[in-house]
Order: sequence, then structure tokens, then C-alpha cells
Amino acid sequence: MTAVLQNYAMGQWTPGSGKESEIVDAVTGDLICLAYSGGLDFNAMMEFARAKGNKALRKMTFQERGRMLKALALHLQARKEDFYKLSYRTGATRADSWVDIEGGIGNLFAYASLRKQFPDKPYFVEDEPVGLSKGGTFMGHHILVPKEGVAVHINAYNFPVWGMLEKIAVNLLAGMPAIVKPAPITAFLTEAVVREIIASNILPEGALQLVTGTGEGILDHVTYQDVVTFTGSAHTGRLLKAHPRLIQEAVPFTMEADSLNSSVLGEDAVPGTFEFDLFIKEIRKEITAKAGQKCTAIRRAIVPEKLVEDVQIALGKELSKTAIGDPQAEGVRMGALVGREQLKKLREQVKELAKQTPIVYGDLDKVNLVGADQEKGAFISPIVMLNPEPFRYTDTHEVEAFGPVATIMPYKHLNEAIELTKMGKGSLVSSIATADPEIAQQFAIGAATHHGRILVLDNACAKESTGHGSPMPMLTHGGPGRAGGGEEMGGVRGVKHFMQRTAIQGSPSMITAITGVYQQGAKQIEKDVHPFRKHFEELEISETWVTHRHTVTESDITNFANVSGDHFYAHVDATSLEGTLFTGRVAHGYYILSKAAGMFVDPKKGPVLLNYGLESCRFTKPVYPGMTIGVKLTVKEKVAQEKRSEEDVAKGIVKWLVDVTDEIGETVAIATIMTMVRKMNQE
Repeated sequence: MTAVLQNYAMGQWTPGSGKESEIVDAVTGDLICLAYSGGLDFNAMMEFARAKGNKALRKMTFQERGRMLKALALHLQARKEDFYKLSYRTGATRADSWVDIEGGIGNLFAYASLRKQFPDKPYFVEDEPVGLSKGGTFMGHHILVPKEGVAVHINAYNFPVWGMLEKIAVNLLAGMPAIVKPAPITAFLTEAVVREIIASNILPEGALQLVTGTGEGILDHVTYQDVVTFTGSAHTGRLLKAHPRLIQEAVPFTMEADSLNSSVLGEDAVPGTFEFDLFIKEIRKEITAKAGQKCTAIRRAIVPEKLVEDVQIALGKELSKTAIGDPQAEGVRMGALVGREQLKKLREQVKELAKQTPIVYGDLDKVNLVGADQEKGAFISPIVMLNPEPFRYTDTHEVEAFGPVATIMPYKHLNEAIELTKMGKGSLVSSIATADPEIAQQFAIGAATHHGRILVLDNACAKESTGHGSPMPMLTHGGPGRAGGGEEMGGVRGVKHFMQRTAIQGSPSMITAITGVYQQGAKQIEKDVHPFRKHFEELEISETWVTHRHTVTESDITNFANVSGDHFYAHVDATSLEGTLFTGRVAHGYYILSKAAGMFVDPKKGPVLLNYGLESCRFTKPVYPGMTIGVKLTVKEKVAQEKRSEEDVAKGIVKWLVDVTDEIGETVAIATIMTMVRKMNQE
């Protein structure tokens, strides 16, 4: 019995209905399964996600969501070989599939670790507070809370695993559920991964749903609380972006479209240099990896005009070493396109380009294969074209042949190379191979307006570089213009796309109550017990300890200079102060901070385990001999930590506001320090 592609909707696996299509093996042409275009109630699915998944995720803290992602990553990692077996049927080699499968799982791990940059709360307090009054009684701040909707991810066919996991990692950490709609032709692999996710019971009900059909009508029911992302062709993306519902509801829409990415060979990178060889290898890799079916692949190789022939010959030699065929066959480095429809379209695009830019390597109709039949699979030779006049023949900058195709073109000087990169009208990524820092800087600054990412390739980073075509979880992925004008991933930036930023205003005490972070000027709570005698759970935000006072002497300054080795003239030489900001020998700022620590620390053994570091510190007023200082130590914020093992100590990080004032009450130094504090509950 022929398998049928399944959807996961409202907690149930269900086949679609409507128009039937066959999904076939990209290598052999054998039938894999049937897919159906419709049969789903998208409005009901979205209501289910909002009512179930959203409410559950919103209640979880960032730490809980992050641990959830880690558990999910570990679960999928243990089952990755099952996904590899299926991935071969998309035409991908093992190396291609590693990027898709383990790259996707790696994104889950990356965003699981990102939880450490967020509080142990369901919401996020952003940046610094803003004072709104002279007296300090009125202030503002920004908070971010998870939106009350669902993230709808419409994905491309080239990365059926990574395309889903890189997106849901971000929305799940932010506290939003997702409905994922992969391209049907490779959705059988996405379905396999989702089946494992659902079977794990790691995600709350309604956190993830899957649409394996065409998804026609899926955007008809989105609201302003939802977020829509799209990965695919620029043409389709523009159509979706203009959807009346998106406009009517002002729905956030992020588009990441394939683009005419470029790589530039620096004028210094002549044959025989490491950078020249690196450039050739990078072009070859980007042509052949995933059979060129990457939105970040190099489509335009921009080289000094005197080196065009050298590049053409060297690239041809590299490509000739690439074995093409069944991705499971030994030695094969390039597999098939995902289907014969894609193959047909690619040939048409190349023929269109060839009217102006001749093919100088490869053949549209013939390819030598290992373990595969050209008549059954979606195979094509790598194609290299030459555009001798790139400012005249502009189809190169406008028509993307989405496959193993790149065009070599010359430039006279670096500014011309920069201009050629811009003629793609917005790209996801550009790269340059150069060992010259001045060339690298001129290129990066000059080309940045038209690119989402720029990579500099040289000998210093080659061993560890992830390459031109690999977006990284903690860096933004997207680009201006043709590339869609959107951003994905990007670490904390990406998480914020699924949250609502709200400015809050009020008194420092009210803002403290809302944010859970002490704000200067808020009411302080003084207790009889020193806070260093208390466990993590016992400490309260705004709890304050007021120290005794100390009068600074010249001996203090001299002794600190001798102990620290800091004999800066302003501290030790009263005769050198003419024309400076100081009226006499001034105490070291770090002496003031050190003395403050000596004044507020309770030295006996207790729940405080160690000093964890200094988050911020400013010296705001000179302290001269004879001035008297005191300290207010206030619990500013608490961040619980996870136990790394059963034997580990249960603990948390406490951030303290250290406010050092002089005898007239003016602040002379202010800092945020951190201590690690034991919890009472060691379970």
C-alpha cells in the first residue's frame, strides 16, 4: 500500500484531501508517497495553537523553555541515523544531510544554551532604564512578552529539517507555538522529524503542528498576534507579503529569499597564494553542496580581470574531481536536485542566461554518474558560465539558476567589484578572499548596505571558518531587497521577533515590582540580618544593607598604590595636577570599590559561595583624603542556576547594586556585582 504524507493538526495525525500528487525519490524516481493539497481547517488549527500551545509556553520561564529545547535536541540527536536514511531520497549526500539534520539539531542546542542570557521569568526586561524626571521619581523601561498568537513558518524544499528546526528553536524559546508548512516535495523528511518530536512528549500540547500539503489558505486566518515567516523564492515571497490578511491585521512577516550571492577574489589573492586556492575551493563547494540548492550559494564569482582565465582553469580542475551520482555510493560528492521538475526549470534558466553568458564548464544534457541513471534521477552537471561584460549583460544579476550554477565575471578595481555585488539588488551573503586588511575593510563597509552577512576568507581563519554558505544560529540570517528584507536567528535579536516590546512608565518602586529588577530610587527594604547570611530563596528584590562609614586618608591612597602597583600620577604626585580635573591627590577608583567590598561583606562562612564577577562599574565623583564614604548594598536581581549533576550544589546568581556615597549623600561610585549563592533546597 502506498504511503500517504500526513499532517499533524490539533493533536492528531491526519491525511489531507483534494488534489493528489506523487512524491518520488530524487535519485531513482521511485514513488515514496502520495501527498494531498488540502483537507485542513487552518482556522481551527490556529485557535488550537493559541488556546493550548501558546498558553502553556507563555507560563514557562526562559530557563524552562531552554531546557525543553535541550531535551528535544538530545532526543533527535539519538535518532539522527533514521533521518539520514530518508534524506538520501531527497538527493542529498551524507555531507549535505549533515548540514540539514545535525545543523538543525545544532540550532536547538544553540538556542537551548541562549537561555542563559535570559532571566528565569516568562518575560524579558530589555536594555537600561530611562530616567524621565529631574527628581528621579518618574522613569521608564522596556519589557518583552511572548505574543499571544502562533508562528506560521512556510519553508522551502532544500532544507526540510534545518528549515524547520532553525525557526521553531527561536519561537519556542520566545514562548510562541508554531505551525510548520514545508514544501511538499521533501516534506516526508520533515514529517519523520515531527513524528519523533511529537512522540517524545517534550513539547506541550499545541506547541507544534505540521501541514504537508500546499497550505493554500493558511494565511487567511492570521491575526496581529501571529508571526509569519517565509523561506523560498523572491517571487513567491512578494506574493505572500501582499496577502490582504497580512496587511489588514498588520501581521509581522519575515521573508528570507534566495538571492544572487557573490564572492569576490581580492586583487592580492593571485595564483599561488593561499587565498586564491581558498577562493577556488569555496566556489567549488558552494556549487556542489546540496547540488547548489542553497539560498546562500555563490551565484556570481567576481574576480580581477587579469585573473579570469586562471580562475576558470582552476575551478574547472576542482569541479572535474567531483563525483556525481547516487549519494549513497562511495566517493560521490554531489547528489541530485530534489526532483525532475526542478531540473527542468533549472535547464530553462541556464539556457536563458547562456544567451549572454556562455557555458565554459559543464553540460546541460550530459553528466557522468556513479551508481545512478540520468533518465530516472534529477541529475545535472555543475555549470560554470562566463560574463565578460557584467555591466552590460545584466541577466546574471537578475536571473537565479537555483542549482549547481555559478558565473565568473571580471572587475577592474575594488570599487567596481563592490558595485557588481550590489547589482544583485540585495543578497543574503557575500564573501571576499583576501589577506589585505585594507581591502577587507573597504569591501565590508562598501558592500554592507546590500548584504545581510559578509565573510572574509583568509589563511588565518580558514581552518575553523564555517564557510560562505553557512548561516550561524547567533548571527542574523537574511538580507535587504531581493533577499527579502528580513532577519532570522541572530541570537537574542531573533527571539525578540516573536515577542511584543512594551514601554512601561511609573515610579521606580512600581517599575521594580513589574520587572522584578531593582531600579535606583525604588523603596529599599532594610533587614536586621546581613544578606550574606541568607540563602538564595530567602533574599528579596530591593533588600538593602547599609554599612558603616569610612573616612579616606592619604595613607589609604599610598598603601593601595603600593599594593596594586598603580602609581598613576593623579594618585601619588600632588605636584603634577596643574591643568588636570583634580584639585588634589585622588583615591583610586578601584580602591573605592575594594574598600566598599570590605565594608559590605560579611566575612564568615555562609550561603555565599563566591564572587561571580563585576557586571558594570562607574566612578562618578573624585574622592579626596578627608572625604567619608558609605555603601548601600541592594539585591538587584536573582537568576537561578541549574544543577549540572546530582552532586552539584543547587545555587543561583544574585546581582547586587553597590551604591557608594560621600558624606553629603552624592554617589561617588556605582556598580553591579554578582555572587553565587547556595539554595536552601538542594534537591
